[in-house]
Amino acid sequence: MHDHGVSLETLYQARRRIADKVVRTPLIRSAALSERFDAEILLKLETHQPTGAFKLRGAVNMLVALIERHGRGALAAGVVTASTGNHGRAVAYAASSLGIPAVICLSRLVPDNKVAAIEALGAETRRVGASQDEAFAEVERLVSEHGMTLVPPFDDPRIVAGQGTIGLELMEDCPDLDRVIVGLSGGGLLGGIGAAVKAIRPACRVTGVSLSHGAAMWESLEAGHPVAVDEVESLGDSLGGGIGLDNRCTLALVREVMDDHLQVSERAIATAMVDILQDEKLLVEGAAAVGLSAIEEHGLDVRGQRVALILSGNGVSLATLDRARALAGR
Repeated sequence: MHDHGVSLETLYQARRRIADKVVRTPLIRSAALSERFDAEILLKLETHQPTGAFKLRGAVNMLVALIERHGRGALAAGVVTASTGNHGRAVAYAASSLGIPAVICLSRLVPDNKVAAIEALGAETRRVGASQDEAFAEVERLVSEHGMTLVPPFDDPRIVAGQGTIGLELMEDCPDLDRVIVGLSGGGLLGGIGAAVKAIRPACRVTGVSLSHGAAMWESLEAGHPVAVDEVESLGDSLGGGIGLDNRCTLALVREVMDDHLQVSERAIATAMVDILQDEKLLVEGAAAVGLSAIEEHGLDVRGQRVALILSGNGVSLATLDRARALAGR
C-alpha cells in the first residue's frame, strides 16, 4: 500500500460495492480504427453508464464505503459537491439510488439544461456565485454548518478505486493488452485504471492525454508539486480545472503508474470526436476522444499492438458537436 491509499485490494473492494448500481461496460473492437492503424483498437464504452460517464463508479464506491464504515445515519445530513457536469450527475444518481439526500452546488454560469438534468436525478441544486470556486465555498459551508459529507471529484482513494474498476474489467476482457490511453485531468480515472493495470500486467503501457492549454496535472508533474493554472475554454472541457493545491492522492499515483504523457490540440480533439461519430456511430464528449486524438496528432506507432481507448463520457451538446465539426473542417 502506497501513501495514495489505492491498491489491488481496494480496487476489488470497490468492484464488490458498485456491482449492482454501475454497468460493467462493453469493450468493443473498432474495425475502422484497427484497419487504419494496423492494430487492435478497442473502445471501452463508459458512455453506457446510466449517467453517461465513468464518474458514477467513484461516487457509488465512496458512498457505499462510507455507509459500510460509519452506518447510514452518518450520511443522514446528506452529501454535497460542486460540479458542472459528470461528477455532479454521478453524485446525484448515486445518492438517489442509496436513498441519501444530495446537494449539488453550481455557479450561476451553469446552463439551465445541466441544472435540470441534475435535479431530474433527485438532487437539490444551489446556484451560488459566478465561478466554480464560489460554488465550492457554499459546499464548505454546508459541510461545516450542516454536517453534510463532501464527495470530492477525484482526490480521494475511494473515488479513485471506483474509477479503477474499469482497469479490472480491461484486464479480464483483454489480458494481453499492450497499451491503454486515458484522458488525464485530476487523475482519478488514469490513476485508478493505471493502478489496476500495473498490478495485473506491468508490461502494459499507460498513456495519459492532457489538453495543450490549462492542464494542471501536466504543470504539476513538471513542477513536482501541485500547481494552479488558468482554465481555458476547450472542447475537452471535462479535462479542465485544477488538481487541488493540497492534492493528497492522485498526483503521487499518476506519477507512479503513468508511462508517457501527451498533450493534444483543440483541432485534434475535434477531428477525433467527428471520426468516432462517423466510424463508430458513437457521440462522445471531447475528453472521451483524446485517446484517438493522441494517436492521430502524435503519430503514435501502435502497429501490431492491442490498444484500449477509454470513451469516458457522452456529455456533449449538438452545439458543441457543430463547433467540433467546423474546427475539424468536416
